[in-house]
Amino acid sequence: MQVTETLNSGLKREIKVTVPASDMEDRLMKRLVDVKDKVRINGFRPGKVPVQHLRKVYGKSFMAEVVNEILTNSTRTIISDRGEKAAMQPEVKMTEDEKEAERILNGGVDFEFELAYEIIPAIEIKDASGIKVTRKVYDVTEEEIEAQVRRVAESARSYEPKTGQAADGDRLTIDFVGKIDGEPFEGGQGTDQQLVLGSNAFIPGFEEQLVGAAAGDEKLVTVTFPDDYSAAKLAGKEATFDVTVKEVSKPGELELNDETAKSLGIDSLERLREIVKGQIESQFGQMTRQKVKRELLDALDATYQFEAPSKLVEAEFNNIWGQVNRDLESAGRSFADEETTEEEARVEYMKLAERRVRLGLVLAEIGDKAGVQVTDEELQRSLFDSVRRFGADQQQQVFDFYRNNPNAVASLRAPLFEEKVVDLLLTQVDVTDQKVSKEELTAEDSDEIGGKPAKTDAKPKKKAAPKKKATATDEAAPNEGAAAKDESE
Repeated sequence: MQVTETLNSGLKREIKVTVPASDMEDRLMKRLVDVKDKVRINGFRPGKVPVQHLRKVYGKSFMAEVVNEILTNSTRTIISDRGEKAAMQPEVKMTEDEKEAERILNGGVDFEFELAYEIIPAIEIKDASGIKVTRKVYDVTEEEIEAQVRRVAESARSYEPKTGQAADGDRLTIDFVGKIDGEPFEGGQGTDQQLVLGSNAFIPGFEEQLVGAAAGDEKLVTVTFPDDYSAAKLAGKEATFDVTVKEVSKPGELELNDETAKSLGIDSLERLREIVKGQIESQFGQMTRQKVKRELLDALDATYQFEAPSKLVEAEFNNIWGQVNRDLESAGRSFADEETTEEEARVEYMKLAERRVRLGLVLAEIGDKAGVQVTDEELQRSLFDSVRRFGADQQQQVFDFYRNNPNAVASLRAPLFEEKVVDLLLTQVDVTDQKVSKEELTAEDSDEIGGKPAKTDAKPKKKAAPKKKATATDEAAPNEGAAAKDESE
């Protein structure tokens, strides 16, 4: 086998491989000899079929297997022998001439093919002890814990039907139909919806117009959707709601005691406080983790500057770009709504893709050199967490999907590996804890591209549906008690 390098430019490589016809013949004959005693052909006793007759019958199909075997095994060996790692599966180029292909299968000419690929650049791991990061920490106050306990206990508050007019704090059971320009709009209808006046669960201005309503009343509520409403087709528009009040209920006393905790499935009020405290601290801890991780990655990005394989960058960009467009579509928004253009967004997200690929390679090299491993137990736990996000009727399908798709399992392993490498680096770099206010910790970070705010995150800013009540099993968010989403790198 003759291997000739035809291109060596940056990370790009092209290799021409020539397998002499004599080598191809030897491989074919070995294969024919191996099956000689196994095949059954009419007119010949077992094991007595002449090899040349076998070649006449099976030569082309067996030679095709030889070709596939060479492409599968030799490609990996050639790149390894060169001391290189391919960034992605090499592109294989073969003759497209049918007559030439026929001559190869007949063993009449040398088998030639070309490999085109990009290599993963050599990365020299640098001492991380010189990197300095600040870990912003917020100490949760007892007042916040107590306020969250009260919000959680609200779900156990009892309500009793009342006669007369509704006041702030009363709970209404309503049906409603929303209209714009006299026409009902999608998502604007509700039946037997419960609404606590003063909770600010609905569109601004909606609840105030129901104060004073009584059971059986029919109200026309007029509101204007906020300009930054998540659904662009509704943002800034005036809407009317035909509301039927079916019941008015007054709240009972909100008591914070062991009985209230037990009604929530908790042993005692003290245990409820412990759970709430742990949940709030966990949420702030996640924010702290994300900010210090971002700072660490920024430092690594500044430390390691090298050309990233273009194919990996392209693949990462396509993933990002696809998600951006799906988010915009689901939110009913456009690039113009996000104060940018598609061309500008492409440039920014390409930078993001380059950064992610480069940092991914750095973290992979650091982890490999340090012997970081993701255990089967950790992978299994991640799989169960992924499956639990689906309904019971879908969970078996999700299990089957991961079991039958190695790439899907790899997608679970990658973030686990990354987090473990980040943990390792945080033990090596100079970390300074800084006590900060809640506002400073919860402030949104700028986008990871040069500190420029993200324009096209396409995340809904408001919700049409009522806010979810806090419960003892919620991961209590620092501000409102709803479950917070981990915005990872």
